[in-house]
Amino acid sequence: MALYVHKYGGTSVGSVERIEGVAEKIKKFKDDGHDVVVAVSAMSGETNRLIGLANAISDQPTPREMDVLVSTGEQVTIALLSMALNKRGVPARSYTGSQVKILTDNSHMKARIQDIDTAKIRGDLDEGRVVIVAGFQGVDEDGNITTLGRGGSDTTGVALAAALKADECHIYTDVDGVYTTDPRVVDKARRMDKITFEEMLEMASLGSKVLQIRSVEFAGKYKVPLRVLHSTQEGNGTLITIEDDESVEQPVISGIAFNRDEAKLTVLGVPDIPGVASKILGPIGAANIEVDMIVQNVAADQTTDFTFTVHRNDYSKAEAVLKEVAQTLGAREVTGANDIAKVSLVGVGMRSHAGVASKMFDVLAQENINIQIISTSEIKISVVIAEKYLELAVRALHSAFDLDDDAQ
Repeated sequence: MALYVHKYGGTSVGSVERIEGVAEKIKKFKDDGHDVVVAVSAMSGETNRLIGLANAISDQPTPREMDVLVSTGEQVTIALLSMALNKRGVPARSYTGSQVKILTDNSHMKARIQDIDTAKIRGDLDEGRVVIVAGFQGVDEDGNITTLGRGGSDTTGVALAAALKADECHIYTDVDGVYTTDPRVVDKARRMDKITFEEMLEMASLGSKVLQIRSVEFAGKYKVPLRVLHSTQEGNGTLITIEDDESVEQPVISGIAFNRDEAKLTVLGVPDIPGVASKILGPIGAANIEVDMIVQNVAADQTTDFTFTVHRNDYSKAEAVLKEVAQTLGAREVTGANDIAKVSLVGVGMRSHAGVASKMFDVLAQENINIQIISTSEIKISVVIAEKYLELAVRALHSAFDLDDDAQ
């Protein structure tokens, strides 16, 4: 008998019929003798509906009251799912985040979990019940309801699994696992049976939307095995776990991530003096703009060209800030482009294999795709290219690194 934590997202519980389907899935686990704890999101569209109500009342609702409001969405789901299970003869009990209690800090709308009291949950499990916990929410030391921000239900599921030392945490979603790349771009993309926390973290941060970064970080920190599964289809999904000896035998590259939401800015002819990078990026950070890739080149005339990328939504704002900075520094010119994309190879196999970067660059050169920026880490190589070549690049690299489904 094992202990599993299930997490079901908004689409998985988006209607009464789907909630009934989730109840059937949970019943099968109970019938097989397993213990089950469930974390659920609000029904799809419900959180947006609640936010719309708040915005109809106030342009700037207070964060505390927003948390009180949006946390009610999950409360509906936990009660309905508990009813569906009890109807099937499966004893179940629902809890809000504050009832469990999931203790967080007091950062409303973006709180972080500090501790989980597992006493009630373990008591119910000992009595043979399924425990259903509202995802996305908790309570601070003063008893105020808090919410965890985007991807909060995933984080709740992983945190519960960590606190309970569950055998696995199952994340049910609308895909049947983690693929080598987006199947909508490469029809030969392959579902992976296993991927490491490190690789999944890179994939998530580089554009893969299957899991939220915070939940993967949490799972990696507490070594909680994660399994991504389809909520309505049978299958083994993809297991996300620590690197083991078998990883050495895996392909050099596990997957290809990409991001279309990129823009780059360059300040040309900046005096090459100590602290110039800080003087450029300081105002960008002060404007609450996140910087991704950075490249600096020093010219023979003792000036430097400084290039960095930002999210495309921040392009105009960053350009305005940079022009002011450039004028202050006496730079020659500011240039930019918002028609770029980032393509990244990810794989723990890079640690023990040389020549990955040169092969990547050769493949792109054969397709006449120019590389604008390069960034590397121990298990990742990222390049910035013109957005119009994105899909061509991903397909070519996917084939060249033997990731196609028919190459296995």
